[in-house]
Amino acid sequence: MNAVSTTAQLSAVPDFSEITVVVLGDVMLDQYVWGDVSRISPEAPVQVVRVDRKSYTLGGAGNVAANLAGLGCRTVCLGTRGDDEAGRILVETMGELPVNAILTGVPGRPTTIKTRVMSRGQQLLRLDEEQVGVLSEEVYDSLRAALADALAEAGALILSDYGKGVFNAFLAQEAVDMCRARGIPVLVDPKGADWTRYQGATCITPNTAEFLQVAQFNPDDEADLAARAATAINAFSLTHLMVTRGARGLSLFTRGGAPLHIPAEAREVFDVSGAGDTVIATLAAGLAAGLSAQEAAGLANAAAGVVVGKLGTQPIHRAELEESLLRREVGCGHKIRSRERAAQAASAWRKAGERVVFTNGCFDILHVGHISLLHQAAALGDRLVVGLNTDASVRRLKGESRPVLPEDERAALLAALECVDMVVHFDEDTPLELITAIEPDVLVKGGDYTVETVVGHELVLERGGRVEIVPLLNGKSTSGIIAKLKG
Repeated sequence: MNAVSTTAQLSAVPDFSEITVVVLGDVMLDQYVWGDVSRISPEAPVQVVRVDRKSYTLGGAGNVAANLAGLGCRTVCLGTRGDDEAGRILVETMGELPVNAILTGVPGRPTTIKTRVMSRGQQLLRLDEEQVGVLSEEVYDSLRAALADALAEAGALILSDYGKGVFNAFLAQEAVDMCRARGIPVLVDPKGADWTRYQGATCITPNTAEFLQVAQFNPDDEADLAARAATAINAFSLTHLMVTRGARGLSLFTRGGAPLHIPAEAREVFDVSGAGDTVIATLAAGLAAGLSAQEAAGLANAAAGVVVGKLGTQPIHRAELEESLLRREVGCGHKIRSRERAAQAASAWRKAGERVVFTNGCFDILHVGHISLLHQAAALGDRLVVGLNTDASVRRLKGESRPVLPEDERAALLAALECVDMVVHFDEDTPLELITAIEPDVLVKGGDYTVETVVGHELVLERGGRVEIVPLLNGKSTSGIIAKLKG
């Protein structure tokens, strides 16, 4: 039982824009209350949180839909909501995404909302407001009808079961049967020990704790896990079973095939909230796009490695997943991007609340003056993008004797700097087109410029950004180095 070979891993994210994935399940609202703790209450030995702000994200099946939308899929989300303020916020939050949300109102039943109290990046408390139990037959009829319509163009169906009431034995089984009749793969994020309602699904994706509710095994014994997985595949007429195992990565079991154990992506784990939603969304998108189960599982594992590094329930974005795949390259080659991929990455960074800084130059014979400029630029935001003149562009600006170093070597040297997050070539005489594509929050040039003479300053200022002129080190230049070498 070997881990997946690196040669079998994808090097690029497939195009998901032409596939439709349907999500049916328990849609929830995640509320974050952000504040600061500076004292203990005089009323009881508890922390006092001074609330600064509140934010909302989608939870449960809603987060699965958000992940699919982030990957670029056409997404349909079916579920329920209460006729209350939380339901209104849920619809409003869902409306900010390119998702076709069909949420059936349930009178007298509250919208499921999870409230997390946060301070200094730590979760202090979670409050759950919910009412679980079977829904009315009218609501189930509405969900059935919406599902039948949505499956007309679906490439995959996800059943996101959080045990809040959307699924009963009949609806889950009907959904599986509808998909099998149409040849549509159906993937299940399960809840509870009774999996009979998922009979015949293409793949069920429990975590270790969830699978232990169904089959007793030693989590440290992969042979025991494989044996129990094979039993479950036969018992529930599955094609695949994929167990997410936290720090151990994930294991894919296939009827009649050898187990595939994929190690977790090596990165800092900050918050595992919603990681399972990301895994099943990416797996479903991959299968709908025609990937093998093994390829889709590898892609899902990479996506999970991205979201566990985020705070709170946040979905994956295509550009982030592409960056994760690029990081598998040896050295710092993943930092050197095409203009299109650079624009996608910058957009994803901004959506994650990060400030994007841009500067540009020839950077021919990298020297201490360049290093000073780049470090000062990086300190002005969260991500530093460097626009690099191509060789042809440098020759037009500096003459036929320049550059001394070819563009690939100049890019490699810049990418090797820790303060540089991305390097992008541009062939024009000015970086205006590149700045237009990147849309930086901060534009930086050296002290021999003024704000008015910096190319692209109008674009950045119009978007509410700023232009920063940083001091240069006197007597430090590529021309000076060349003259000294000639002398």
